[in-house]
Amino acid sequence: MKRAEQMYEGKAKKVYATDDDSLCIVSYKDDATAFNGKKKGTIEGKGVVNNKMSNYLMSLMEKEGIPTHFVEELSDRDTLVKKVEIIPLEVIVRNVAAGSFSKRFGVEEGTRLLTPTLEFCYKCDQLDDPMCNEYHIIACGWATREDLDRITELTFRVNDFLCRFFAGISVDLIDFKIEFGKTPDGTILLADEISPDTCRLWDAKTHEKLDKDRFRRDLGNVEGAYQEMMKRIFG
Repeated sequence: MKRAEQMYEGKAKKVYATDDDSLCIVSYKDDATAFNGKKKGTIEGKGVVNNKMSNYLMSLMEKEGIPTHFVEELSDRDTLVKKVEIIPLEVIVRNVAAGSFSKRFGVEEGTRLLTPTLEFCYKCDQLDDPMCNEYHIIACGWATREDLDRITELTFRVNDFLCRFFAGISVDLIDFKIEFGKTPDGTILLADEISPDTCRLWDAKTHEKLDKDRFRRDLGNVEGAYQEMMKRIFG
């Protein structure tokens, strides 16, 4: 598949057009950001880890009947995906209290929640991705009621799958952020990525953080955490 002009560059990825209008190429960078871009840095090899991990997990979820944008891994950093219009929502699932959830509600980090929680944030760096509810989303036209019902269904299926998968490699899935997109015919697909950038991942026994929190909180050994996730997933 031939790469054409660059369509978009985000904090962690570049997106290129191809000679097929229904497909594009996502190229993963080593750039790292936190706090909606306020903290910036580089995590060597991160792009390779995120690309390969996300592709592998999405390919497994496809087999579980969860539709994704994944088509084909082209190289260590580049992947062919279905072109979608991203729904401007961050969809967050929390299984264990951590990060902003703990700060907002005064729940000690590491407390397992009685049930997984679902949160929505409006994707807008200038506004610091504000939390929103379903009424806000429908009123502002970011998604319809039908869209939200489908997104909610798929999100909890993703959570069930990922919890089982990570438990199999002795990792607890604390929380994660996903995004969805729409194809021209209106089909909703899981898009973006699933990686240590977008998931909180703790070692099941030691609770060592194996994700971007090591960068956010200046914990050190950031590259080592990403490589440890690669090792556990791929051997």
